[in-house]
Amino acid sequence: MTDSGIIELVQRIHDAPTKACLVITGAGTSAISSLFSVAGASRTVIDVQVPYSRAALDMYVGSKADQHVSREEAEIMAERAYEKAALLNKTSGENVRLVGLSCTAAIATDRIRRGENRAHIGWHDGTGGVTRSIVFKKGARSRTGEEALCAAIVLNVLAEACGIDDEVDLDLLEGEIVEAFAH
Repeated sequence: MTDSGIIELVQRIHDAPTKACLVITGAGTSAISSLFSVAGASRTVIDVQVPYSRAALDMYVGSKADQHVSREEAEIMAERAYEKAALLNKTSGENVRLVGLSCTAAIATDRIRRGENRAHIGWHDGTGGVTRSIVFKKGARSRTGEEALCAAIVLNVLAEACGIDDEVDLDLLEGEIVEAFAH
């Protein structure tokens, strides 16, 4: 994950004829900064939400989940983000491809977590989408390292949603894989 690789991918995202609403919680928020640090963000980003508390995320998805950091929750979040993109785009009258992108993650923290450090990042375009999931090798990276990897996956998933075949290289450790699930 080089800075130049991220900048190049974000430029390609901004050049794609796709607009997105993003909802990110738990980790991956530095992808938002990457999107805004490259000129052209207004061609890509419609809206960004960061519902960090359980109550805020429950409100965003419209129900209380047993587990917010799950593939199913990422799919619901991406669908809600797509619905918001469609609603907001109606008023603009633009004829562009719309996507909703989501990320829900649990990464290194300052308290004891019983579960795995993991992330689920998905996109939805009104007819279907893909969710990518990873379980981090717990204790092998700092919170900053897990955030950076999660943000890189967010950008790769957004690029995929935009029809871009390129992606930034991920610094995966032995045993870490990014699995893809169509929905």
